[in-house]
Amino acid sequence: MTSLFRSEEMSLVQMYIPSEVAHSCIAELGELAMVQFIDLNPDLNPFQRHYVAQIRRLDAMERQCRFLQTQIEHAGITIQTLKNPESTRARSAQQVDDLEETLGRHESRMVEMNVSYESLQHRFLQLTELRHVLESKDRRHAVDTLDDTAPLLNSTSDISLLDMSSIYPGHVTGVIERSKVATFERVLWRSLRGNLLMYSVEIDDDPSNERSTEKNVFAIFAHGLQVVNKIRKISEGLGGTLYDVADEPDKRRDTIIDVVSRLEDLSTVLVNTENARQSELVKIAKQLAAWTTMVRKEKATFHIMNLLSYDPDRKCMIAEGWCPTSYIHIIKTSLRETVAASGTNLSSILTPISTHAAPPTYHRTNRLTSGFQSIIDAYGIARYREVNPGLFTIVTFPFLFAVMFGDIGHGFLLFLFALYLVLNEKRLSSNKGEIFSMFFSGRYMMLMMGIFSIFTGIIYNDIFSLSLSLGKSGFDWPRHNGTGPIEAHTNGHVYSFGFDPAWHGSENFLLFSNSYKMKQAIIIGVFHMSFAICLNVFNHIYFGKKEFVWLEFLPQILFMESIFGYLVFCIIYKWSVNWWEVGQDGQLLRNAPPNLLNMLIYMFLTPGTVDPKEQLFPGQGPLQAVLIVIALICVPWMWFAKPFYLKKQHENHRYRTVANDEDDHNSAEFDHDMTAETEEEFEFSEMMIHQTIHTIEFCLNCISNTASYLRLWALSLAHAQLSSVLWDMTLKIWFNLTGFPAVAGLVIGFSMWFVLTVGILLGMEGLSAFLHALRLHWVEFDGKFYMGDGYIFEPFSFKALVDSEE
Repeated sequence: MTSLFRSEEMSLVQMYIPSEVAHSCIAELGELAMVQFIDLNPDLNPFQRHYVAQIRRLDAMERQCRFLQTQIEHAGITIQTLKNPESTRARSAQQVDDLEETLGRHESRMVEMNVSYESLQHRFLQLTELRHVLESKDRRHAVDTLDDTAPLLNSTSDISLLDMSSIYPGHVTGVIERSKVATFERVLWRSLRGNLLMYSVEIDDDPSNERSTEKNVFAIFAHGLQVVNKIRKISEGLGGTLYDVADEPDKRRDTIIDVVSRLEDLSTVLVNTENARQSELVKIAKQLAAWTTMVRKEKATFHIMNLLSYDPDRKCMIAEGWCPTSYIHIIKTSLRETVAASGTNLSSILTPISTHAAPPTYHRTNRLTSGFQSIIDAYGIARYREVNPGLFTIVTFPFLFAVMFGDIGHGFLLFLFALYLVLNEKRLSSNKGEIFSMFFSGRYMMLMMGIFSIFTGIIYNDIFSLSLSLGKSGFDWPRHNGTGPIEAHTNGHVYSFGFDPAWHGSENFLLFSNSYKMKQAIIIGVFHMSFAICLNVFNHIYFGKKEFVWLEFLPQILFMESIFGYLVFCIIYKWSVNWWEVGQDGQLLRNAPPNLLNMLIYMFLTPGTVDPKEQLFPGQGPLQAVLIVIALICVPWMWFAKPFYLKKQHENHRYRTVANDEDDHNSAEFDHDMTAETEEEFEFSEMMIHQTIHTIEFCLNCISNTASYLRLWALSLAHAQLSSVLWDMTLKIWFNLTGFPAVAGLVIGFSMWFVLTVGILLGMEGLSAFLHALRLHWVEFDGKFYMGDGYIFEPFSFKALVDSEE
């Protein structure tokens, strides 16, 4: 829990690693994922660094892996997952060379097979088109009479194309895409003014599997060599493929026989080539995951080695980086074992070094806390060793969500969904869908949100807009046979826990629940914000600014509690008072309780006085006057105390520097330079402006943030009313029927109720409550104490690298 309350203690370490084993040591640190390396060569661009040649070489190997992966996926083959991660640990130079040769060989083989297959397939397509042209040339075709919308010559039906060859000695035959046929006809008609006869027929099958395109065979007959050449140019311009066909039937018949024979041979070769290609890809798919991971690890290792500096005297690599202090002994042990395994007599050295630089922030999390910590990190990364709101968010976030989402039934459904994700997390963790990954990463968060929703649902006594009677009610309903309203009477008993079920269904239930939930929201909000202000004390003390407890925290908490803390006290006090009294005739009479909103307004309009009819307790007026005075004093306290204190501290530092000048002139010169630098950094006017803004913002936020917590009341009311309307409109209307209509109606009504409950109440309403709870934590809670201006600890990690690539 300590690591959640504050970030892990970090140390800046310096490592001296022998050059011979630098690669192995860096790779081992990548497996450990405990060191965030610092660039010791900031003046060098990426192309000037020592290992740029190795990185380019690995880039080429990674490209080869991507090429093979694309080929495998295109072939519909499943790439086997990496079963033994140990096989991809640090490799020797010879193993990397062998892998480079293997990848190059497989790439060359696949490129050669692809080129051969595409060439064969292209030839197969040409022969198939030629076969269609030859077969279509011998068919008889009936050419319909054309009107002015069809750009073909008028002709009679049932005319042999052989006869057309004698009438139109010039002809052009070929294949064109079916989508261009209409354009083709129009262009020919406009260009040749109808002096042609065109015959077109659709190709039944297209052997092109790679780029399937519907095509038509065409034959065009015309007079004159120039006209035929013009037709050829138009055909080629529109992407048509032309084929020369002999006019003699015997030659065409021999050509068809030859084409069919060649097609059969090509088909056999294509099948054998594809089978060989598939077999090759299946072998590659078994090892591609290991190859890709190995290449990425090697590339990342050399990237880190480019951050290191070389000491020519010691002939070693020098590395610096941040690591958790508790992990230093693990890193030392790992480096020592890696160096010993290499067989060298040299040793590596790791030493912590002191620095004034701000360390990165690292929070150790687990499966339960990672989701809540990610919520805080989305707002801002904690400053190093700053109080971490993630610890308290584990409880406050699901609770505030449940206040808005309080329903036993809806909370139970949310709990079941989250429980399913938790119990099957190993099987479901491989699902990489973006939307599903968001739900899966927050499974423990949803689990707690469901549990808290069940708890608040018990308090509201609400289960799918109905009530539960788990004990004796505190109200008795008299018998009533009329149609007018009746009143329940108290029986002296108090319902054991939560809302009395007698309230559900009553006419004034909404008025009662509204009053309760609104005041509950204010109480929760004031406690939540007051706790956030108190967390400033821990930050001030830890960072050595104990004076800020008196200069900043104390006036803030006094201002908050003198107004809104007093309001919470009045709410609780009002609840504790019995406003019923016995009249002279023995009847219970209810005294009108004071309106707390009017009380808060008149507390400032008429300080020190309270209307006797609106008085909660004796001495209320003088107490309110004292609280107003405290609040007014806190405003200039927050405004001026901190800037003047910092100004005084700055002046004292300057006076001490001048006094030291008489003792040590050299020291005084150094201190004078430091003082000059400090004077440039400290500006009293800027501090006053900053503090003025901060003071105004805090005072106004106390009002606006308290009002913002009323969303707890508003969304709880909306959720309860929407649930009630959904029940009444889908299921309740069928309860008064009998027979088959009742059964059919209940089935349909239940289906509609369940779908709408999951889609609207759990989906939309749940998301709305989640976002509002997130807003209350980011603005109302974190804004009171959380700086969030740090930077996250990102160690060199092979696991994170592989996960991000996937």
